[in-house]
Amino acid sequence: MPQAEENSKKDSPDHAGAGHRARLRERLLNGGAEALADYEVLEYLLFAAIRQGDTKPVAKALIKRFGSLAGVLNADPGALQRVEGIGLTSAAALKTVALAARRMARSEVRDKPVLGSWQALLDYLAIDMAHLTVERVRVLYLDTRNRLIDDHHVGDGSIDEAAIHPREVIRRALDIGASALILVHNHPSGCPEPSRADIQITNRIAEAGRLLGVTVHDHVIIGREGHVSLRSKGLI
Repeated sequence: MPQAEENSKKDSPDHAGAGHRARLRERLLNGGAEALADYEVLEYLLFAAIRQGDTKPVAKALIKRFGSLAGVLNADPGALQRVEGIGLTSAAALKTVALAARRMARSEVRDKPVLGSWQALLDYLAIDMAHLTVERVRVLYLDTRNRLIDDHHVGDGSIDEAAIHPREVIRRALDIGASALILVHNHPSGCPEPSRADIQITNRIAEAGRLLGVTVHDHVIIGREGHVSLRSKGLI
C-alpha cells in the first residue's frame, strides 16, 4: 500500500498541496462541467483516499495506463492497484464512482418506455459495457408499453447458438410476460460493426419471436468506438 494511502490526518492549510487542492475544488464547484481535465477529475477523486500530497502524478499515470477517464473507472480493481500510488482505498473510491455512474444511467431507463428514451438506454449500455474485456450478451425484455421488465445477462462469450439459443430467448419472454425484446452485446475490440454471426443469430431470434408473438425491436452492439443498431442498418 502506498505511503500516502489511507493517511489518517485530515487536510490542513499547511500541508503540501493544500493550496492546489483548494484551487481545484473552487474550479470544480464554480467552473461548470468542463472546468477540469480528465486527469484533474481523477486527482480530485483521489483526495479522499490520499489525504495529503500531490495526486497529479498518480492521476496522470492512471490515464496513461488505461487510456481515458472511462478506462480508469471501468478498470479491474487489481489492475488499478498495479499503478504506483493506488491502494485498496483509492481503488475502492474509483470503483464507487463507476458504480454511481451506472446507477444514475440505469435510473434514466427504468420505468420509462425504452423506445422513447433511446439515447438514455444507449448511454446506460455504453457506461455498463463499452469497456468490458469480455464479450457479454444481454436481453432486455419489455412489456406491452415497452417498459423494461427484465435485463437478463445471458452469458459471456461470442454471440452464436452455442452461447444464446433462440428458443430459450423467446421462451423466457413468454415465461415473464414480455411482448418484445432488445438484444445487446459488446465487442471488446472497440469496433461495434456487426459480424455475420451477429446478423444470423439476430434473424433467427426474430423469426422465432414472430412465430410466438414476441417482437425483436433491435440488436444493439456496443464498443468503445460507439454503437451500432442492426435495426437502423436494415439488418432486421
